[in-house]
Amino acid sequence: MPTLMIQGTTSDAGKSTVVAALCRWLRNQGVSVAPFKPQNMALNSAVTSDGGEIGRSTALQALACGVEPHSDMNPVLLKPQSDRGAQVILRGQVYGNMDAVDYHGFKASAREAVMAAWESLSARYDVIIAEGAGSPAEINLRANDIANMGFAEAADCPVLLVGDIDRGGVFAQLVGTLELVSAPERDRIRAFVINRFRGDPALLDSGLDWLHRHTGTPVAGVLPFVQGLVLDAEDSIGRTGTAPGADALQVVVPALPRMSNHNDFDPLRLHPQVALHFIGPGQTPPPGDLIILPGSKSTRADLAWLREQGWDEVLLRHLRYGGHVLGICGGYQMLGHSVADPDGLEGDAGTSAGLGLLDLHTRLIAGKQLRDVTGTLIPEDAPLRGYEIHNGITTGADLARPLIRLGDRADGAVSADGQVAGCYVHGLFDAPTAANALLARAGLATGEGVDYQAHREQELDRLGDLVGSHLDTRLLTELLHIR
Repeated sequence: MPTLMIQGTTSDAGKSTVVAALCRWLRNQGVSVAPFKPQNMALNSAVTSDGGEIGRSTALQALACGVEPHSDMNPVLLKPQSDRGAQVILRGQVYGNMDAVDYHGFKASAREAVMAAWESLSARYDVIIAEGAGSPAEINLRANDIANMGFAEAADCPVLLVGDIDRGGVFAQLVGTLELVSAPERDRIRAFVINRFRGDPALLDSGLDWLHRHTGTPVAGVLPFVQGLVLDAEDSIGRTGTAPGADALQVVVPALPRMSNHNDFDPLRLHPQVALHFIGPGQTPPPGDLIILPGSKSTRADLAWLREQGWDEVLLRHLRYGGHVLGICGGYQMLGHSVADPDGLEGDAGTSAGLGLLDLHTRLIAGKQLRDVTGTLIPEDAPLRGYEIHNGITTGADLARPLIRLGDRADGAVSADGQVAGCYVHGLFDAPTAANALLARAGLATGEGVDYQAHREQELDRLGDLVGSHLDTRLLTELLHIR
């Protein structure tokens, strides 16, 4: 089955965006296409149509293809829980927790899952666009590799190598990568793609000619830097969106060390009346109207970090001055009186005192909740769509005042004074009516809102158009054996 793999000279070279662009371009040509990422390490994830979990960027690529995300599209997902350990998701389901050494030994078994998923996906689609992870030149990770050339060799597929010129040194990146891979792997790299170029492409001509002469590998094209691009990312939170006005609602988010699914905030980046601030370690939070505690892969550890950074006092002062607080998933759990992890699902077993802003208690239990949901915000009755990815059962008196209604059940809690709220559902701000209703509680007078789903489709169309105008489509069709 025709498969083309996109690898990068570095992490964040733009592989995910290039794959999404190729997927949308192929879909627009009438090709049945699906994305595939053998191994991903990310804390942003999505629920699949078969009840599994994959990386968020791969789910976005499925949207670019016009198909439902499936666990076969990202058979190995690593969700870091510490600097040395991660939760391993295998074909959509939790396999267990491993440190780096244990996982290195597990790769042979993981390879079987990767190839089985690829074969299953290949039987359902005409073309597969695969994405590497990190760089194929990470020679310390080459043994039993399943993320880059190890998969490309097993699938016997050609590779496009992407370099990010916006960071500088792109020619050294490309040439250096070729030098560090084996000769058969070098032959597998059929072309280069230079990404995120600003300016007149004619200024690159002499460099591109030299690169071709020096390596024997052609350049498939130069993709421009896309201004204002806001799309689902794996982990980076350094992107910007709309520049808000001076009277914008100030939304503040602590950048937790193990923050997960920060894509929740992408609609707020684009909201013309919202100024969004991520606050990292050692930074002083600005005055805000709304503080949002995001999801976390290590709730108790991130709760300890919040206290170390003084956020417990910041939150109390914020509430005294009339501010509002919202917790999402792990952030919701932190708002209660306690978070218990008796089985050590997210780290060392034990119980941590919560922030005590909601009358709730949470106990983490095995068996992750994975589901897409639809519902309404209470009491505004504003419709919303979202998803749940969490461990834990939450109990307590404040559940009598739920935040949202999901069919025949409720989710979340609201404090008696209405200043503090939380729930397990991600994607609260994706629907403009629900987003503006939540923001109105924090003081937004009139909300214009952003239809984030429509925005994603428009951005993907923009990326797909770049393929046709900036890449060698004849080379692409030859590599994929399509007309």
